[in-house]
Amino acid sequence: MVAGCGSSRELPPAAEPPTSPPVQAAPAGRVVRVGPSPEGLVADPETGLVAVALRNPDRLALVRERSGRVVRRVRLPESARHLALAAPGGPVLVPAERADVLAEVDLRTGALTSIRVGRFPHDAVAAGNRIVVGNEMGDTVSVIAGRAVVGALKAPKQPGGLASSGTGQVVVVGVRAREIEAFDARTQRSLGRLSAGAGPTHVASGGRNRFYVADTSGDAILVYAVDPKLRFVDRINIPAPPYGLALDAARRQLWVTLPSRNRVLRYELPKAGGSVRLIGSFPTVRQPNSVAIDPADGRVFIASRASDTLQYFDPPRER
Repeated sequence: MVAGCGSSRELPPAAEPPTSPPVQAAPAGRVVRVGPSPEGLVADPETGLVAVALRNPDRLALVRERSGRVVRRVRLPESARHLALAAPGGPVLVPAERADVLAEVDLRTGALTSIRVGRFPHDAVAAGNRIVVGNEMGDTVSVIAGRAVVGALKAPKQPGGLASSGTGQVVVVGVRAREIEAFDARTQRSLGRLSAGAGPTHVASGGRNRFYVADTSGDAILVYAVDPKLRFVDRINIPAPPYGLALDAARRQLWVTLPSRNRVLRYELPKAGGSVRLIGSFPTVRQPNSVAIDPADGRVFIASRASDTLQYFDPPRER
């Protein structure tokens, strides 16, 4: 795993999601129409709602998990590609890319507030009592406490995906630099920077200071730990380029979408030592760029930018 170096003119472009072929197998579970170009999902166990980012027009659709019915659409200042929860019950963190703001949406009322951050915010995570935002075109991460930005930290070139351990440690993927860097959100200190494969895009964490990076160009999931410094742990070879990630901490499972095959894979995470193990593969809608898990019951949600739909299913009911 060798990272690029030198000026931005010498770095290759960031990895993009693979293009999906037409669907060959019926997607698992149910599929409902949700709105134009859905990408970015988060499921909230307290309200039973799934938030879905739409674009053109830029909206946040709030969908009832059990019925798949859209109960509210909230106007956004700009489109978003990633969503997260500040805490169970909300609000939803919405990085509005071209508006350079982090929007927060109340799940129960749809009320929206916003905080100005850096240039082109792409992803955001809650980290203890802080919120960390990756500013993709500013090469920085913004640290927010309360309603104020309390820090702007230099990040690897073109910060894309972010993940938090839940205890204040945050990993950011520099998709152009092919590097990841870990930060302590409270002290705002770097905990190390490492190379991250041929073309990393997303990162997920379910606590225990483990972070899983999708090396989209390298057909792999790269595993890192922060204890207390960032270190490389393992590489999981994937049969096709991985893209969307979601971690089900309650069941110790990692979900990985394969857009080029219209599939989502389910991996079991080891309790101590051992290796990550593939335990399931499910057919999806076309162009499955985003996946989310309801931590309460393990229900899986997948968005399709190609068909403007939302797929959802319960893994125990699917073969």
